[in-house]
Amino acid sequence: MVPLKRRKVANSGTLNAGTHNSAATQPNKFPQVILFLLERKMGASRRAFLSQLGRRKGFQVEELFSKNVTHVICESNTAQEARMWLEAQGAGQAGRHLLDVSWYTESMRDGHPVEILDRHKLQEFAVNDSEVTPFSVPGYACQRRCTLENHNAVLTDALSLLAENAELSDEDGRGVAFRRAAAVLKALPSAVTNMSQLTGLPCLGGHSLRVIKDILENGTSSEVESTKESERFKALKVLTGIFGVGSKTADRWIREGIHNLQQLRDSGQTLNRAQQAGLEHYDDIKQPVSLAEAEAIRGIVGRAVASVSPEAQIVLTGGFRRGKLTGHDVDFLITHPEEGSEVGLMPKLVSWLESRGLLLYQKTTRNSYLECSEGPGRPPSNIDRFERCLSIFKLSAGQTGSGVQSDETTASPSTTERRWRAVRV
Repeated sequence: MVPLKRRKVANSGTLNAGTHNSAATQPNKFPQVILFLLERKMGASRRAFLSQLGRRKGFQVEELFSKNVTHVICESNTAQEARMWLEAQGAGQAGRHLLDVSWYTESMRDGHPVEILDRHKLQEFAVNDSEVTPFSVPGYACQRRCTLENHNAVLTDALSLLAENAELSDEDGRGVAFRRAAAVLKALPSAVTNMSQLTGLPCLGGHSLRVIKDILENGTSSEVESTKESERFKALKVLTGIFGVGSKTADRWIREGIHNLQQLRDSGQTLNRAQQAGLEHYDDIKQPVSLAEAEAIRGIVGRAVASVSPEAQIVLTGGFRRGKLTGHDVDFLITHPEEGSEVGLMPKLVSWLESRGLLLYQKTTRNSYLECSEGPGRPPSNIDRFERCLSIFKLSAGQTGSGVQSDETTASPSTTERRWRAVRV
């Protein structure tokens, strides 16, 4: 049996320089006209169809852009967009016609290059600078007034993803730069529609501006899309999503061939208490926490605080205090009107909660401002020196009016069966 011979598929890339040599097409009838069809906004399949049509009519249609191209054919592009594309290829417009696809189709119909009229030329859309009002934002973040409504979510989500990727790769400097740029965009009173609106804004570096420009012009950023599809980024996201796992530990596991939770479970890795709890309650912890759930936990912890120290006060902080309806964890600040009386409060509070089976995991850190017999206390982290507790809280369904999950459609089967969920507190 004779094996089937695969038909060669022509490379449709448009970002490299070169020429296309097709022996199956008609001889070039018009050597003075060398055409290139810009795929941007035209689409790959339509471009391929029109290219084949032109070659059958005897036109020289280049598959890849080269310096020999005399006519650039575009669809739904402005002259500015076409020139920007040419500049990205290291070429200019000099000696080239930037034409609408209508000229191409008319030439195909008549069987020869038709006269170039004004209606065939790409339109120039001059931006009236007087109509574009640049935004004004204070240089210091503490001076900015930000609302919960983000008018530039597409831009800030893209920058936040790049920031997260940088942080997971231990590139803290790049991560901070992207975070600052995203924070500035969140403070803007309306959506960004033109790059000139960003003139003079603080914290917008060259890299961030390139990403913003790419999204405004193309709808997406190639860098952001490639980052999303990166297998390493996906693995880092999954592994660092485990409570108690940082980027360095996740990176080490990836080098050892661990890319998902099941591989971690099967690997026999030695996990500390926090990581064991994080892996066990992974699905719960990844689910958003609703305001109703946060308030329910506040009520429980509030009763515990009143029991061990009646004069102490508890405040729900973090995103919920700023008015958000969902969050990733629940933060509380516990204070006492008499300085010094807060010392030792946290162990008593934790003991009260543990005795009632409300903590699945907890780690309490003492007040390192105090001096002990071994010498001055040292801060164990960069948060602060006060007593604190990082925990995984067990919240029963009956303790919140909205049910266990903030979104039942995303709840895991095990969570809905056991009627309680784990929450980071």
